[in-house]
This record gives sequence, C-alpha cells and structure tokens, in this order.
Amino acid sequence: MPAALSLCWTPMFSSRLPRSLRPNPLTMALVALRTSGAAWIDLTETNPTAVGLDYPPSILDPLANQDARRYAPDARGLHVARVAIAADYARRGRLVSPGGIVVTTSTSEAYSMLFKLLCDPGDEVLVPQPSYPLFDLLAGLDGVALKPYRLIEQDDWSLDRRTVIEALTPRVRAVLVVSPNNPTGSMLREGDWAWLAVECGRRGVAVIVDEVFADYPLAPRPEAASPSGREEALTFSLGGLSKSAGLPQVKLGWIAVGGPDALVAESLDRLDVICDTYLSVSTPAQIAAPALIAGGAAIRAAIDARVRRNLGVLREQLQSRPAMTFRDPEAGWSAVFQVPAIEPEESLVLRLLTEARVLVHPGYFFDFGREAFLVVSLLPSPDVFDEGLRRVLAAIDRTEP
Repeated sequence: MPAALSLCWTPMFSSRLPRSLRPNPLTMALVALRTSGAAWIDLTETNPTAVGLDYPPSILDPLANQDARRYAPDARGLHVARVAIAADYARRGRLVSPGGIVVTTSTSEAYSMLFKLLCDPGDEVLVPQPSYPLFDLLAGLDGVALKPYRLIEQDDWSLDRRTVIEALTPRVRAVLVVSPNNPTGSMLREGDWAWLAVECGRRGVAVIVDEVFADYPLAPRPEAASPSGREEALTFSLGGLSKSAGLPQVKLGWIAVGGPDALVAESLDRLDVICDTYLSVSTPAQIAAPALIAGGAAIRAAIDARVRRNLGVLREQLQSRPAMTFRDPEAGWSAVFQVPAIEPEESLVLRLLTEARVLVHPGYFFDFGREAFLVVSLLPSPDVFDEGLRRVLAAIDRTEP
C-alpha cells in the first residue's frame, strides 16, 4: 500500500461511526454455528413476519392504490396518513391533531430528525439504562452524545430521579423515555411523568417518548402513565406500523408533537425544513395508511395472543426455580429474568449457543447494572419457544451450585 494512502486511511472515515467494526464474541460464535450448518433456536427473534403468524393474504393490497401513482409530497406527511394516525391515537384514548403529526419512514428516522432538530454536534441526550442498544449508534450518527440515567430495579424499574437531575447539564437538549421499555417491559409512572415534564420544561429540555410497544399492554400498574397531555415540556411521541400493526416492511412511522403551543408550532416549522430536505416517506405507504392501520388490528391481536401465551409458559417454568428472579413485564414483546451469577453473562450466552444451540441476549447488551440477566423474545412460535426455553433452563440447572 502506498505510504500516502496508508497515512490517510484512518481519517478518511467519519468519527460518527464506531472505531472498530469487529464483531463481538457472540456474533462470531453465531456466524460459526451458521457456517457449520447446525440447527439452532433463536429466542431473540423480534421480527413478527418471521415467527409463523398468520397474516391476511390481502394485507398489503392497499399499497397498490391508484392514487399513489401521483407524486405530490408534503414535508410533514400526506394529510390522509396524518388523519389516519390521529384516529389511531384516538383508539387508544389520545387526542392528537393531524396537524401535530409528522410522518417518517421509521422510529429510527424519527430519532435522527429529532436529534437534528434539537441538537448541535456535541450536545447531549439522556437515555435510560437498561434500554435498547440502538440508541448509541443513532445518536453517534448525528454527532450527539448520550448520557445515562438509571431505572431502579428494586422498584420495578421506576425512574431514578436522582440520576436524571445529576445528568441534566447545560448541554442536555432532550430526555429520552422508552415506555413501555425495551427490554424490561416497564412503563413510566404518572408521578414520574409529571415530575419529569416540570423539570424539563423549566430547563428548556425536550422529552422524546418512544411508545412503539404501547399497543401491547400485559399487566400495567394502575399508576402507569400515558406520556401526553402535559403542557410543561415540549414532547415528541414516537410510534409506527412496525410494532403497532406488525408491519416492519412497510416502513411507516410518526412523531406526535405536544407541549406549549408556541414551541410546538416552532418545532413543526423546523421539522418541515428537515423533512422537506429528504422527503423519504413513500407515497404508496402514506396513501395506504388508513387501510394498513385498520388491517393491522388482526395482526396485533395475533401478536398479543402469542406474547401472552409464551409469557405464561416462561412464568410457569420459572416459578419452580427459586434461584431465578422474574418480574412480569407490563407491556411489550420481551421478557427479562435473572439467573445465578455463577459465570459471566458473556460466557453463559456463548455456552448456551454453542452447547444448547439456543441464542439469547445477555443483559449487558442493554446496560443492566449487574449480572446475570437473560433477555428473550416472546414472539417465537410456541414449539420453538418451548424447546428453546427448555434447553436454556436445563443448561442453567446443570451448572447451579
């Protein structure tokens, strides 16, 4: 390699991307297993189209609507889509104006738009721990720094207000709330939401609320909050068809903007500029939104039944194992259980994959504060879930002291 090329190779790429793309040991073990051709069970599968659910054969027919042949983009999203989304909020008891909705291709894109709206490079956003690891990459790609605040395990993953206050520096532009949380399934409490809205409002900090699993309540606490309807803080609520209708392939999400009227209006004007720059949402998906949202009800019911069934099996199996700790999730598609910390999580999940031929997520993927936690999806088909769980628990039982 020429010397000049060698010298410029590293700075050629953006620091927004991870410095190393080397796969972690679990990924390398999974690649080796796939290469070997051995059969294995995936208890991390969260793609609803890949777990044997019955989708109506005509569910995607609305994408062929002839009105979609005409391209007449609206930066905020076509009116027909925004009206349908507002009506879907009303189904859940939320009053959201179509004018306060911005259509996106996905929740991930919604995060990127909001980081562009709220943050300069180097500004900060608070994120919960534990929570979904995708936030690190999403923030990094927009030059945003993440700062953690904790959820209190001993109090059913409630908001740790002390850690929020400690993290609220002058460079913080938003607090990210995931309710229902992924993977704990916990939901923000009404008292915590009222407190957070006041604290953020008086500091000029926005609140971003990820509600993608809101359509899958399992056993919510009476004090569980719907993070809306407060005027103290500028609030952005995120949703999409990927979870609410089990249609990740359609690529349709949204942002609902709430809070003080003046800030809402100014936010929407600026989001118009961002969205108009990209115009990324497809016309067929927006034209089809009313029918897709309506048709998604059947898929949502099938997902709900699957999740509840598998959760019941998991609960029953863990009841006979006092050395393992399990809290029922309030909502969502995932379950977390704690196992005896007789070996590091990474070692445990590698052993489960290589010996039991079952893939599960270790807790450290989600920034749990201690070991040992395992995270499983509740979406796999019953036969796959039951066999995978049987193998996991049998392998752990054999190694308990």
